[in-house]
Amino acid sequence: MITPGRARPRNRYHGPMETQPPPRLDALLRQGAAQLSTPEARLEAEHLLLHALGRQRAWLFAHGADPAEAAVQAGFAALLERRRRGEPLAYITGRRGFWTLDLQVTPATLIPRADTERLVELALERLPPGRALQVADLGTGTGAIALAIASERPQAQVLATDASAQALAVARANARAHALENVDFVCGDWLAPLQGRRFDLIASNPPYIAAGDVHLAQGDLRFEPATALVAGGDGLDDIRRIIAQAPAHLLPGGWLLLEHGLEQGQAVRALLMQAGFDAVHTAQDIEQRDRVTLARIA
Repeated sequence: MITPGRARPRNRYHGPMETQPPPRLDALLRQGAAQLSTPEARLEAEHLLLHALGRQRAWLFAHGADPAEAAVQAGFAALLERRRRGEPLAYITGRRGFWTLDLQVTPATLIPRADTERLVELALERLPPGRALQVADLGTGTGAIALAIASERPQAQVLATDASAQALAVARANARAHALENVDFVCGDWLAPLQGRRFDLIASNPPYIAAGDVHLAQGDLRFEPATALVAGGDGLDDIRRIIAQAPAHLLPGGWLLLEHGLEQGQAVRALLMQAGFDAVHTAQDIEQRDRVTLARIA
């Protein structure tokens, strides 16, 4: 019954529910970069989106206007959250570029850093091309130093050592991925695996952070293996061992190259001179900070 004077209610039909179209990939990338507070937010967001897509960078440039599927959006969001919590980008994507190589990285290995490329440059300057030289990389981790040298000096034979079997498995996989057959891998502590052999050059990026250093609780270092970072109260314990044992494993005129902390150059030079090395010199990185100390055995 209709009450007099009251209007009949109307049935309102609004049509089908409207849904928002999926964002374009380039828009999703911008949104992701805005969520990161890291110095290279845009580049990191790009790496994470490419990882979620399973694509290469060139593909993204050509397909930025493509719609982002729901699965890609969800995967990208999960990766962004891991990065916001501080997890290193290299451990999230499982990759890191070093020298000319794309390397597999896992939490069992130190993350290769561009600073260490200075050590590779200095090593190559002392390894003439075209000669069958013997090179050792101590504490190889991902194999970064060993594989970079092997790729540039294919006639050299490189021995890479590490006390971690897990790290060596990663290094071997990286060697296979780049078809580098002039590298051997041996598990053991520092120079112990060299077994009386002598080399034209020994290189190492050993642990050199002092126990209790405040930087260990900051940034990527929070996630990296402590055994690849910390070396006693002053950070020089492993460097001391390498310097003491290296002369027995170097050919006459052979070189020892050590990466170290920014304030350790003077101490490392003193240790090398005490051990009988000459041509002792500390080289700086691109930011003019002490980075690598090298010396020659008579």
